[in-house]
Amino acid sequence: MKKFIETIKNIWSIEDLRNRILTTLLLVLVYRVGSYITLPGLDPNELAKFSESSQQGILGLFNMFAGGSFSRASIFALGIMPYISASIAIQLLTIAVPYFQKLQKEGDSGRKKINQYTRLLTVIVTAFQASAYVAYLRTQSGGALIPAYGGFMFWLSTTVVLTAGTLFVMWLGEKITDKGIGNGTSIIIMTGILARLPESLLQEFALRTGGGGGLLIFLVELAMFILITIGLILLVQGTRKIPVNYAKRIVGNKQYGGVRQFIPLKVNAAGVMPIIFAQAIMFIPATAIGFATQSENASGFIRIFSDHTNPWYNVIYAVLVVVFTFFYTALIFNPSQMADEMKRNNGFIPGVKPGKSTADYIGAVMDRITLPGSVFLAVVGIMPGIAAALGVNTGFSTFFGGTSLLIMVGVILDTLQQIESQLLMRHYDGLMSSGRIKGRTSPANA
Repeated sequence: MKKFIETIKNIWSIEDLRNRILTTLLLVLVYRVGSYITLPGLDPNELAKFSESSQQGILGLFNMFAGGSFSRASIFALGIMPYISASIAIQLLTIAVPYFQKLQKEGDSGRKKINQYTRLLTVIVTAFQASAYVAYLRTQSGGALIPAYGGFMFWLSTTVVLTAGTLFVMWLGEKITDKGIGNGTSIIIMTGILARLPESLLQEFALRTGGGGGLLIFLVELAMFILITIGLILLVQGTRKIPVNYAKRIVGNKQYGGVRQFIPLKVNAAGVMPIIFAQAIMFIPATAIGFATQSENASGFIRIFSDHTNPWYNVIYAVLVVVFTFFYTALIFNPSQMADEMKRNNGFIPGVKPGKSTADYIGAVMDRITLPGSVFLAVVGIMPGIAAALGVNTGFSTFFGGTSLLIMVGVILDTLQQIESQLLMRHYDGLMSSGRIKGRTSPANA
């Protein structure tokens, strides 16, 4: 406890770090306040039925990413997800389209143009999703929609407000990245997810203590939640180190190289992207029949994709996660480029010839560690469905794995890495009494 208090004092004594943390907290507060402001033309007192229907099944996942704004029909109902979708699309274009590849190599000027394209695409995606959300509101909001405010005016105003709300959330994320600490977009998503955890815990506690299995079952669920979290930390932090030797070079009176370093290959190099891609594919059949006809009216093939507790849903979902893990890893990981850079810097892997042999070796090692990583990621992805099928409350079951827990673990670890780097740069002790949080840059390179 004394060590923890001393670390907090050290963090607070660094003016730049203190200002960044306070700025992040302030901008996050603005986002959370906005998530409770209801859209014009709706009576917030009559949204109970809409709130209940929008937290079930697939829509519950949309609501999770929006931090509950979706079910409250707030001005931030679509959250940051249209921006995430646009960013993913642009990222894929930088891999597949030569023009975007050229922009990516142009440095800051190219990055600015890519950001502009991302924002324009965000407006288009948000406008499309806002129109679908208006149609869903009209069918599910019941008496919440004020009659005098219906028709074309409600569609126009709601579309404009939702689009502006998403762009404002995008701006908050960029400001958190520039003026705050860590990745602003990830912090906003994590904040929305984390805000639902206390309420979900209380609902599960009330369910169990009210005759649903007793306190013992609730404690077992908490223990499983902690074990899954520990497993995810191991997955996020897990690396395979490949030793690399660098030949000695003498330039003038100085000697360079002659040391052994390591190439850290992450077990889960793809991060949360395979789960997001898999969920996007699983959403297509359910959204093809419209928001309003899910769950009760869906049947046969569509019902499988509308119920995340269905065994076939989880099997298909797990297979998609494994496939997309290999696919996305292949897109972002280039062993040939790594081998060429090592060769230019006079580096070599002991026992492996430089050039193509090195690239093949690195690729083979990456494939071997990606397979268990993808299987574990698939298990994590289907854990919420398994937990819900076993009787866990729908809200609390989403924290047993999947995108929500993976994002929370990843963002929290990344934030801790940022804080620890700031402390070590100023010659303070890190956040841990021994060892370091993996993944951060060394103080000399920060």
